[in-house]
Amino acid sequence: MPIDPAKAVAAEPRSAEISWDHKDVQLYHLGLGAGTPATDPDELRYTLESRLHVLPSFATVAGAGMGVVGGLSAPGVDIDLAAVLHGGQSITLHRPVPVAGRAVTTSRVAAVYDKGKAAVLVLRSEVADADGPLWTSDAQIFVRGEGGWGGDRGPSERLELPGRDPDKTVERPVREDQALLYRLSGDWNPLHADPEFAALAGFDRPILHGLCTYGMTLKAVVDTMLGGDVARVRSYRTRFAGVVFPGETLRIRMWADEGRVQVTVTAVERADAPVLADTLVEHS
Repeated sequence: MPIDPAKAVAAEPRSAEISWDHKDVQLYHLGLGAGTPATDPDELRYTLESRLHVLPSFATVAGAGMGVVGGLSAPGVDIDLAAVLHGGQSITLHRPVPVAGRAVTTSRVAAVYDKGKAAVLVLRSEVADADGPLWTSDAQIFVRGEGGWGGDRGPSERLELPGRDPDKTVERPVREDQALLYRLSGDWNPLHADPEFAALAGFDRPILHGLCTYGMTLKAVVDTMLGGDVARVRSYRTRFAGVVFPGETLRIRMWADEGRVQVTVTAVERADAPVLADTLVEHS
């Protein structure tokens, strides 16, 4: 089979030096839709180098790292990109992400799960600089048609939403060109730009990167529930429950409890079709 679970998990971790500066951070933020209105002081924190802070989800693209696509070239993994979807993502922050940095990322396939009609790869990256650990990220990669070998199905974590109306609901538009801008931060999968490739994957047009929705959602939580303070975020995880098409509108519902914000994200134009589920931001 194209995935050899034992070989993939047993492979030696791969380490690489990564670096980033304020231009990478600004480009990432712009790819999430930051900067509207352009002169809003709250938006300038994402776009102007003299005021810049770093949204923690930048960790998913910093220095490109192993990345979702890069991890699919790990030993024991040989699959068709058209069969791949990002199933989930988590980040644990050990310190705030600096505006500019140089670090070492150590990446490996942490697990391979058998979901029957699909396999799930857990790609783990641990990043540290000269001062110690910065963040740990896990990407759960859903590979259609690669399950069924009788392996471990893995965990199935579901979050029960509070039994009350959301504490806050906001809507965020996705620009028609947003996937084209976001991919400049390092995810070059043609699924997000090439209509012909999108058709091979079963979509009538390119879809937005799941990690773009992920970043947009965290920005909404930070801006509306955490007083705009990115340093308060301790961890952030989600399950990708559906796709987003450029030009749609995200409806982001948030429930605040002590030290955490639960979130759901839906696509407004498709009758609130689920986009992100089991989403949790833990904070100080």
